Amino acid sequence: MDPRISLSQWRALIAVVDAGGYAQAAEALHKTQSTVTYAVQKLESLLGVKAFEIQGRKAVLSPTGRVLYRRARALVEEAEALERAAGSLAAGWEPELRLAVDIVFPTWLLLRCFERLAEQRPEMRIDLLESVLDGAGEALLQGNADLIITGIVPPGFIGEHLLRARFLAVASPDHPLHQLGRELTQQDLRGYRQLVIRDSALGRKRESGWLGAEQRWTVSHKATWIHAAKRGMGFAWFPEDSIRDELRSGELKPLPMRGVTDRYAEMYLVYADPDYAGPGARALAALIREEITGLCKTRGAQGDTAFSRVTASETSAARSSPGALGSPAIDAPALAAASQKPRRRRAPSRPG
Repeated sequence: MDPRISLSQWRALIAVVDAGGYAQAAEALHKTQSTVTYAVQKLESLLGVKAFEIQGRKAVLSPTGRVLYRRARALVEEAEALERAAGSLAAGWEPELRLAVDIVFPTWLLLRCFERLAEQRPEMRIDLLESVLDGAGEALLQGNADLIITGIVPPGFIGEHLLRARFLAVASPDHPLHQLGRELTQQDLRGYRQLVIRDSALGRKRESGWLGAEQRWTVSHKATWIHAAKRGMGFAWFPEDSIRDELRSGELKPLPMRGVTDRYAEMYLVYADPDYAGPGARALAALIREEITGLCKTRGAQGDTAFSRVTASETSAARSSPGALGSPAIDAPALAAASQKPRRRRAPSRPG
């Protein structure tokens, strides 16, 4: 049977709810108020329902209207996604690829993947947003990214596990914590300044990881974060790969923490829409998987565990034991909360 309600009528209903009234909806849709009113009334008549009911002087969604609104929004979004996908398929490879990537993910590895993609498609534009904590997920939810790499899988999306990144607590060799000459406890850290990096999301800010120091400096960029630590301005939890050169040169030195000295973050790859992902997004994702597999194999053979792959059972075990994958701090000191198994999630959720 052919649908009785057109997409334009569903859009009218959605606009009335989102805009807060018929006049506002008409302005948003660039139509007359009478056209919008007629579209909603026609919808109600054809379906034999009332989408709105009067409460006081205000029209609000009826229980039936709330169901219609939710389903209509999903229907219109799916139709728009289908149109975009058809446009991409007609044009072949997408002209631009938009990514949001957490700073925990190794920049050099990402750039290597870009180089390899450019060998195939030198004309493709790449728009990269380097993010912290919820920043990548926010870009995905707002429709500003085709593909993200994150430690926090947004609600309603499926994350494909890429790697586990190790964090180290470090400070300049001249920092007072290194002069204590013994193993350190969290209580020792409380008396010194902690350097953390801010959640890059513009909406609700997330704090996670150990933030127990009484003094705290919060910065927005990874380079500033690392440079402040090198100058002896405080201690911090860093992704080990991000400070590999500083560790090698001796500009930064791991703190001799008592007990568990390492923290870990899980990184996931998430498509905006896996069903309609363009050939460019899929090609880049394949390159990322290939590079990570080679990296973990090579470094694992060398005994280097700054990055590793984990099995589903390990990820599950880590989730059931929160202490196993602690979080350093990224306004939290920088990390993606305890590991999350790639799955469809209803609620989002990162160290320091």
